[in-house]
Amino acid sequence: MIKTVNELCEEARAGHYAIGAFNASTLEVTKAILQAAAELKSPVIIETSEGEANFEGYQIFADTVKDLASELAIDVAINLDHGKSLESIKYAIESGYSSVHIDCSKMDRKDNIKLTKQVVEFAHSRGVSVEGELGHVGGSSEVHEGEQPKDGTLTDPKEAAEYIKETGVDVFAGSYGNIHGMYKDAPHLDIERIEKIAKESGIPLSLHGGSGIPDSQIKEAIKAGICKVNVNTELRKAYKESLEKNLRGANAEIVPYKYLPQVINDVKEVVKKKIILFSGL
Repeated sequence: MIKTVNELCEEARAGHYAIGAFNASTLEVTKAILQAAAELKSPVIIETSEGEANFEGYQIFADTVKDLASELAIDVAINLDHGKSLESIKYAIESGYSSVHIDCSKMDRKDNIKLTKQVVEFAHSRGVSVEGELGHVGGSSEVHEGEQPKDGTLTDPKEAAEYIKETGVDVFAGSYGNIHGMYKDAPHLDIERIEKIAKESGIPLSLHGGSGIPDSQIKEAIKAGICKVNVNTELRKAYKESLEKNLRGANAEIVPYKYLPQVINDVKEVVKKKIILFSGL
């Protein structure tokens, strides 16, 4: 069944676990994510960035997920990750996405709130949930050496509560010491900050940049109020490494439908480990 991110996150908050939100940029990754969820009998959030959606096609992606979710009999939320404009948000919703994340975190607070409110109004009128963001989560889908967020970029709990009240978002993403991508040196999540934001906001919290964060910190973050953990870089890394391995050598297979199942399986194993970690299965 197709659900909203908010529905899955509220269930997670009540059950004291977190939902994995996994980015899919190809059909193989989409299959890996949904098959992993089905094998573990777990709900899942599958998402695309604007770049991934432009590559795959918004409606092609949404329709594919709906078909596979029905076939596998699992609860799935289809989410646009880091939507940057009202136009892309509208296009995603019209294409069949059940949830959207509007990322105006690089804007000043006033403009962030203004655009987020417009997104909330449009999305809620169509039964779509909205994730908003305050406090920019930096980085990118790569391995970072020695990069850590500065204290001044972390989300202020009181400002987060005011932002949530003014915008009406359903799920909140903040900067708690996390960055996108993977880390050569382990990050240091501000668990106390997460606890304060969870207490003052009263809604589910989202953790971006979940790839490479030590399991112990993930567990502490979930206890503190994180209900959604985003993972992308680790899936991309598994995909690339599996593909290279299967294509290496003079006698390497050249038929895609013969070597891609192994790629799907390798990505699926990463997804399963994350679902188990987040949900405590």
